[in-house]
Amino acid sequence: MTVTLDSHTAEAAPTGAASAAPIPPRNTSRTTPRRSRRAWVILGGLLLPLVALASWQWLSASGTVPAYRLPSPASVWQAGIDMTVDGVLGQHIAISTQRVLLGFLIGSVVGLIVAAVVGLSKVGAVLLSPSLGALRAVPSLAWVPLLILYLGFSEDQKVTLIAIGAFFPVYTTVASALRHVDPQLVELGRTYGLGRLQLLRQVQLPAIIPTMVSGLRLALAQSWLFLVAGELLGASMGLGFLLTDSQSNGRLDRMFLTIILLAVLGKVTDALIGLLEKYLLKRWG
Repeated sequence: MTVTLDSHTAEAAPTGAASAAPIPPRNTSRTTPRRSRRAWVILGGLLLPLVALASWQWLSASGTVPAYRLPSPASVWQAGIDMTVDGVLGQHIAISTQRVLLGFLIGSVVGLIVAAVVGLSKVGAVLLSPSLGALRAVPSLAWVPLLILYLGFSEDQKVTLIAIGAFFPVYTTVASALRHVDPQLVELGRTYGLGRLQLLRQVQLPAIIPTMVSGLRLALAQSWLFLVAGELLGASMGLGFLLTDSQSNGRLDRMFLTIILLAVLGKVTDALIGLLEKYLLKRWG
């Protein structure tokens, strides 16, 4: 005797694993556009340097610009290899990078503290803002003779100069941003019983993360600028010293190499600030 099921009964009857809902395939439609956008961003960023490099090679190879005014890319590359083999280039890079990072760290931390005082306190703004605004207008090279007088041609002099350069962009951007935080957010935090430090950490700082990161980026660019200013006028090692030494010895290839290295190092350290921004947005965003 055979038992037959009609179509409705067969559809309704569960049969173990066969009745389980099928697992939908992983959706890769989102990751693919992201990868393609990232690739386009990388290619777009490399386009201008490649065009500049090709133009540079053409100008030097065609003789349009004489070699004593424009060295070829190959000669600059060879100069970098020679200095790397001698171990000198790595020392210049390491010393300058150490000076920049240390001065940037000191200047940024002090800038954040002073910005919090000026941005959150009316008394602090009245007492500090005019004087700091006047000091901000002092050119970078004007600080060098004074620092040499007090600190000599030492590491402290160079780090202090870099810290001064990093301080003002952080102070200016963060103090202004703190003064313009949405008052309703601040009032809401006070309603929940947050103290000043808790309010700063949980409400005001998260609200100004993009502005703060912009200030840090400006401070980092200023740090490299002040580094070169400090090393040009008194140093025995570092990329700024390498610039002046190459000029004195007529090594135009090393001068171009130093400028390229400063650009690359500036971009790498700026990328580190970008990673910091992602971390802060993930934590407080």
